[in-house]
Amino acid sequence: MSHLFTDTGIIAGRYIRQTASSKLGLLFGALQPLLFLVLFGPLLEDLHLGGDGDSWQTLVPGLLVQLTLFSSAFAGFTILMEKHNGVVERMRVTPVSRLALLLGRLVRDALQLFAQSLLLVLVGVAMGLRAPVAGVLIGFVLVGLLAASLAALSYTLAMRVNSPQEFAPVVSSLNMPAVLLSGILLPMTLAPGWLDTLSRLVPFRYVVDAVRDAFTGDYGDGSVLLGAAVAVALAAVSLGLGTRVFRKVSA
Repeated sequence: MSHLFTDTGIIAGRYIRQTASSKLGLLFGALQPLLFLVLFGPLLEDLHLGGDGDSWQTLVPGLLVQLTLFSSAFAGFTILMEKHNGVVERMRVTPVSRLALLLGRLVRDALQLFAQSLLLVLVGVAMGLRAPVAGVLIGFVLVGLLAASLAALSYTLAMRVNSPQEFAPVVSSLNMPAVLLSGILLPMTLAPGWLDTLSRLVPFRYVVDAVRDAFTGDYGDGSVLLGAAVAVALAAVSLGLGTRVFRKVSA
């Protein structure tokens, strides 16, 4: 076990240094949600959006999940570049744990998402967001679990395909319906009945609802626990699948 932790730390350190050297990449990764926050958020200030919180407590949690969906779902592009440059092939001949090759990347992804999420929340506070600190921290944990799930699936797919031309259409085709049906910008309670029912088949909706309730300080109605259960289940399934693929392909 200590060998796994050591290897994970080494792999995570490599990717953290790589990411930290690209500060523009960190900023531009959060640019789209920030634009939604600054340019779209003021349009919602005087509207009743069907939830318990105000417009900022509705929009900011949704944008945190949007940031997670877009950044983590496309994380596998780094694997494709490494395969092209022979990095993955060289890692195969090292004694490093195959599971650490996945976990180290996920640690980097989680830290990157935290930095971008913190920036988004701080800008949201400047725009008028008011949320309990405990609720914000719970929201960060939930989106962190979701990020780990999506990044693990993205890396798994990238290990199975050979080019961006195979990878990108699959991710885009799955990601866009998930974004639309998760109620990221507006709660799905505003949707017609058939669309609301359809959205309940998308697990990300429950995470969005949980983060929104956390931001309003409403921890007791069950949606936070349901969202947490969904996030943990997704993480368990995704990490299990990713572990199998990394061990098999890297053997």
